[in-house]
Amino acid sequence: MSTEPNEFERTEIGEIQIAPEVIEVIAGLATVEVKGVAGMSGGFAGGIAELLGRKNLSKGVKVEVGQREAAVDVSVIIEYGNRLPQVATEIQRNVKRSIEMMTGLNVVEVNVHIHDVYFKSAERTEDIDLTQQRVK
Repeated sequence: MSTEPNEFERTEIGEIQIAPEVIEVIAGLATVEVKGVAGMSGGFAGGIAELLGRKNLSKGVKVEVGQREAAVDVSVIIEYGNRLPQVATEIQRNVKRSIEMMTGLNVVEVNVHIHDVYFKSAERTEDIDLTQQRVK
């Protein structure tokens, strides 16, 4: 498999090619749709994690694309209080379903890498502290 655009389908009037970046975006969107996902992570070498609402939809996603198959790796941050295996399994299902439905490629594997757990209450406490400091 490669990361270069491949001849996906040949029609009577030309070729249809899907760039790997398109598949990365589809996988990223399918991942953040899953309940319990706080955001995507670029991994240990990838820098700062991005929580939901950011624009880089392919952050934390790597794909390998062949003529008819794709393999996907997603790196995520899960919200505290969720069962990690359940969230990861739902990510796998949603990514596979989305890519196959939209591209016609067969997804042979979806590997989920959980890099962190996000605590909502910690963020709220920091926000309250910052607000109180501004008021003074």
